[in-house]
Amino acid sequence: MSIAKPLTFILLFGCFKTSLSQETIKQEREILQDSIVFQIRTGINIGGFSPLPLPAEIRKIKKFNPKLNFSVEGSATYWFRKSWGIRTGVRLENKAMETDAQVKNYSMEIIGDNGERVAGNWTGGVSTQVINSYITIPISATYALNDKWGFSLGTFWSFLLEKDFSGYVYDGYLREGGATGNKVVFSGENTATYDFSNNLRTFVYGLEVGGNWRASRHLNVFSNLNFELNNIFKSDFKTITFGMRPIYLNIGFGYVF
Repeated sequence: MSIAKPLTFILLFGCFKTSLSQETIKQEREILQDSIVFQIRTGINIGGFSPLPLPAEIRKIKKFNPKLNFSVEGSATYWFRKSWGIRTGVRLENKAMETDAQVKNYSMEIIGDNGERVAGNWTGGVSTQVINSYITIPISATYALNDKWGFSLGTFWSFLLEKDFSGYVYDGYLREGGATGNKVVFSGENTATYDFSNNLRTFVYGLEVGGNWRASRHLNVFSNLNFELNNIFKSDFKTITFGMRPIYLNIGFGYVF
């Protein structure tokens, strides 16, 4: 028996089903106007905390570990036109990293064996870990390019829930009080810790730009790049002489109700 007829039927059925699915999506897009769509998103944050540009005091990045950072978000989008909308929501997220760098004349405040703090310029190795948790409120303008692709641009405000910016220095020396101060050497396995957690800002804000691809009626894949505009440290914190900002790419899946 010839397989031409069954094969033709299968191809025609597949084309009909695809056409019907696309027509359904178009109809849904038209219905969206003047409506509110709810969504849940979950993803991972990839990035780190960095000064821009990299200061001369940091001579070499020896190791960088972005860690595994999760996020979960509930949002609502109001579509006031077929292709334009406004989205806002609440996001719980982690932003963390570990770095190891070689520095020279790096402003530092270390903690001594008896809890005393000694400030000065450090030359040598610096190991840093940042583990922060935030509750974030994003507000974005959204644009549906077609039935599959969409883009967004907006801002966000984050409130710091849990904080840790700490580490240790090793294999180098500290000039107490400045570049010409008394020299304190740390060699071999001798290290000194530091902790700037209490100097972090509670409230931060920034910009984010993103895109999403509609895989099905309820499921989409998204990515958001967010950049913090203010320094993570409080304005009266002078130990680190340059600003640091989190730069993270959030990638994940969304479920549309």
